[in-house]
Amino acid sequence: MPADYYEVLGVPRGASDNDIKSAYRQLARKHHPDVATDKVAAELRFKEINEAYTVLSDPQKRQLYDRYGHTGNGAGAPGGFGDFGFAEGFGDIFDMFFGQARAGTQQQRRSGPARGQDLRCDVEITLEEAFAGTTRDITYHHLAQCAACKGSGAQPGTVVAACDRCNGSGIQRSVRQTPLGQFVTQVTCSKCQGEGAMIPTPCETCKGAGRVQTERTMTVKIPAGVDDGSRIRMGSAGEAGLRGGATGDLYVYIAIRKHALFRREGLDVFLDYPVSFVHAALGETVAVPSLEGDVPLELAAGTQSGSTYRMPARGMPSVRGGPRGDQLVTVHVVVPTKLTKRQRELLEEFAREGGGAIGEEKTFFERVKDAFRVD
Repeated sequence: MPADYYEVLGVPRGASDNDIKSAYRQLARKHHPDVATDKVAAELRFKEINEAYTVLSDPQKRQLYDRYGHTGNGAGAPGGFGDFGFAEGFGDIFDMFFGQARAGTQQQRRSGPARGQDLRCDVEITLEEAFAGTTRDITYHHLAQCAACKGSGAQPGTVVAACDRCNGSGIQRSVRQTPLGQFVTQVTCSKCQGEGAMIPTPCETCKGAGRVQTERTMTVKIPAGVDDGSRIRMGSAGEAGLRGGATGDLYVYIAIRKHALFRREGLDVFLDYPVSFVHAALGETVAVPSLEGDVPLELAAGTQSGSTYRMPARGMPSVRGGPRGDQLVTVHVVVPTKLTKRQRELLEEFAREGGGAIGEEKTFFERVKDAFRVD
């Protein structure tokens, strides 16, 4: 059964028109879907409130309701309550409570100074350039302030006139009557499109826009230690603003090309380095590449394949001025695939002397046999 309209608004049956209007106003503000957390429940509740007010605020409909209740066209009620026009009322009440404030805020942004848009430019560099720092000359197109009219949009020697429809405000206001009283709404001026001004004689250079498309070349300094995906802000190098607004910025995004030898993680640099069996077994100082050129690395005797050596402060510098990263070198022992006759003889002699054994440590296969041996 439909809820009692008086209970919906929370007023007694003998409530005055002002009491009904006041109760409706409070409930409408509280349960409007645009301010409620549960949108679905609020919409149903708001529809119920709107329906109750539509009936009780109309003397004829209220009299029929008091006499016949919710029977509408049935039970002999002449005419019923008809269509409540909820969809239209929903939009109206939204405009009443929120439309004016929103329109005013948007219009203030439209007619006042507007900052120019930021721009983006992508630059690719090598890992060596990221290590040492470098510069790049970049060329891009942007909207710059028209030099002829100084951004006003008017032909030099002419003036910009205030819009005669909105008197320079950029806003058209209208007054309308609603169930809650008289409300003033405002919309963007249709003549000046919210600018608040008209240009009788547009600038011949920019056609009244106040900005022109321009090509610009500038040098970007890329600091040492910059990482992949970093961005550099070039202040006031973006597009010119409107109506005296500030110029936007240019953001240069850095991409570091994949290196053939090195892999970077943060400030550390990783290198896979092959060494011969002899160097790994005997231990020797070898020259390994780094971002600063070849540097010596002392291998310990008996170095195993997969061992990693850390070379402190041989990695990337920090753009913030902190300590440098390290270079980590992973050694891979390379077994020769071709041997001379003399090399084979030496290795065979090495094997006869016990060079093929692993020492006291058991081989993998010996450990497997031990695991399945039954005593």
